Amino acid sequence: MTASEWLSRSVARFAPDKKPQANTAAVGDTAAVSRKTGHAAPSAPLSAGRSTRERLQATLRKKEEALSPRVLRRTLEELKAIVDPQVSEVEGGRRAKGVAGWYAKAPLNERRDMWLLMSEQFVADAQKAKLAQAQLAAALGTPDEAVAEVRYRRATVSPRRRLLQRFSAFPEGIRFLVDMRADMLPYLKADKRLQALDVEMEYMFSTWFDVGFLDLRRISWDSPASLVEKLIKYEAVHDIKSWADMKNRLDSDRRCYGFFHPRMPDEPLIFVEVALMDDIAASITPLLDESAEPIDIARSTTAIFYSISNTQAGLRGVSFGDSLIKRVVETLHAEFPRLKTFATLSPIPGFRQWLGKNAATMLEKLDDKDLSMLGRAVGFEPPTAQHFLSAIEHAGALNDKSPVRLMLLRCAAHYLGRVLDDGQPQDPVARFHLGNGARVERLNWAGDPSPKGMKQSCGLMVNYLYDLKRLDKHRAMLVQGKVPVSGDIEDLYI
Repeated sequence: MTASEWLSRSVARFAPDKKPQANTAAVGDTAAVSRKTGHAAPSAPLSAGRSTRERLQATLRKKEEALSPRVLRRTLEELKAIVDPQVSEVEGGRRAKGVAGWYAKAPLNERRDMWLLMSEQFVADAQKAKLAQAQLAAALGTPDEAVAEVRYRRATVSPRRRLLQRFSAFPEGIRFLVDMRADMLPYLKADKRLQALDVEMEYMFSTWFDVGFLDLRRISWDSPASLVEKLIKYEAVHDIKSWADMKNRLDSDRRCYGFFHPRMPDEPLIFVEVALMDDIAASITPLLDESAEPIDIARSTTAIFYSISNTQAGLRGVSFGDSLIKRVVETLHAEFPRLKTFATLSPIPGFRQWLGKNAATMLEKLDDKDLSMLGRAVGFEPPTAQHFLSAIEHAGALNDKSPVRLMLLRCAAHYLGRVLDDGQPQDPVARFHLGNGARVERLNWAGDPSPKGMKQSCGLMVNYLYDLKRLDKHRAMLVQGKVPVSGDIEDLYI
């Protein structure tokens, strides 16, 4: 049965006086599936076209439109039936489950039509909102102000929110909504009409996925194989290459924790990999060495967070990483009281790209002596940005005293400690950890010599230190536009 046939037949349940209509939907592109996430991926650009209001009033569809006006109207009736105030939560959830079943089989462009309907047709009543606003204005300074304010907020809530709540009512409903948003995200820039639905979903998810509702669970080699396989699938920092690699990351001197939602009990939302050590790690290579013997965890003094991966694209904008780290620190400290140092070994994913655009500016900061030394090292005086960038192509071969190596470290320190966008660190990993109250502790030469590490940051990695007594102080510094860094990082500033 095609999607259009399903819609036509199922609408009879809610409008028994109408007979099922013939299939009128166009056959659309089949959604491609992303290898990493399993969500629908873009197969072709989608033009904005007519609004759903125009299409619902039309007779014929245009070439680029998936559902005909007739089927689009019936789809809208299906969605409205879900939020019918005369039906119970259970019945509304049952109807939502039926629509979700159609969606799962629908091609991408028909799914898009449903997104558009949910975004454009389920809006707050403008007249009611305007009246409530006027009543609030009239009540200001009176005993009725608080009640008027509540009524105004209620009047501005869109039926779209109620629709999402009904979808969440059936057992797999939250999983369905998270996946649906992941399908939709790639098209937000090209089609602004979808933004209302996206903002509403992000708001609802921030409530449903509040950390108070999440379970912190350790994932070990003894966990179900299906769960361990998901770590392999979702690992976003250092790819897991084999089961031996996976077993090494879950060895006795390692820990892996994830946040889980009760309605998605077998799906980690975010997970962190931790190595228990006796010092702050300077390189990822020994941590990923499958042949290395595990250390004596009874003597461990340091916990290194070396990989943190979000797993659900549909939860973009919902932040629980800082809470994950706090909970993991508490859990580790309870199990290993000797642990005193909590730090990361992190990539610098935006550094190489930034340096390619700003090398000339960084060279201008050097005094004559340093510029001359760098020029002799690259074989051209005075050195240009291109000479410097060419010299770092083989950064791994630079010796300890190389002026090129020193300049590269100085540029990285500047990038992490002084480059801000709207008051926030430009590097995404730095933005995450510094926002959680960490400080930039140390740069590590050849920390990640893999092709990915060389491409991102010329092999450099960074340690962010979580000083549990100074987290609030570091956050306050960042709010004031100052990145908290160690003395070693400050010494590298030009």
